[in-house]
Amino acid sequence: LQLVESGGGLVQAGGSLRLSCIASGVNLDFYAIGWFRQAPGKEREGVSCIGTSFGYTHYAESVKGRFTISRDNARNTAYLQMNNLKPEDTAVYVCAAYRLDNLFQACNMTRLYDYWGQGTQVTVSS
Repeated sequence: LQLVESGGGLVQAGGSLRLSCIASGVNLDFYAIGWFRQAPGKEREGVSCIGTSFGYTHYAESVKGRFTISRDNARNTAYLQMNNLKPEDTAVYVCAAYRLDNLFQACNMTRLYDYWGQGTQVTVSS
């Protein structure tokens, strides 16, 4: 399983970006997808995760109401829509995946993820 992120860039505060995470090598249907970010000098932070097509999602408190995670299994792709961006959202955003035990299992941002992408830079100017 390989994951490739895209969609990062430079945006002014209050703006929006949509990140994509495209998977290859396996069918994503049975995998949970998580988005993580790491800013310079800070530890990696879990941003959001999504389970299977049943749609269980989870968000960090810092992004609730502003970010939306989704997935399109037909395209083997997950997305992170980021609205009302703030300078503190500046970081490298990375998607990751792990295989679920069953289709009804909720995603988990604190467990070990098995597959990671390379990341995409998001910079929010004030």
